[in-house]
Amino acid sequence: MMQFIENYHLTGVLVGLVTFLIIGLFHPLVIKGEYYFGVKCWWVFALFGIAGIAASVYFYGNTVVSVSCGVFAFSAFWGVSELFQQRKRVEKGWFPRRKN
Repeated sequence: MMQFIENYHLTGVLVGLVTFLIIGLFHPLVIKGEYYFGVKCWWVFALFGIAGIAASVYFYGNTVVSVSCGVFAFSAFWGVSELFQQRKRVEKGWFPRRKN
């Protein structure tokens, strides 16, 4: 499969697709994470980011996998800061607040 991707110069397209899917995954994760756990779950996103960096370094020989892990890692780090921004959006009434 990787030979096909490389032969037809589709690496960039594949990385773009994977990036799109990862970012699309993190948007609802941040919203649901803040809704159910508040900003207390920031450390989970940070751990996923660290694991993603480690995986990116580990898979250095495979460009698509390494880059995808890097995108995952920094999307997770983005999620940490976005959790705190999401809390502000909830306070403004833009998103629903969970009733305890």
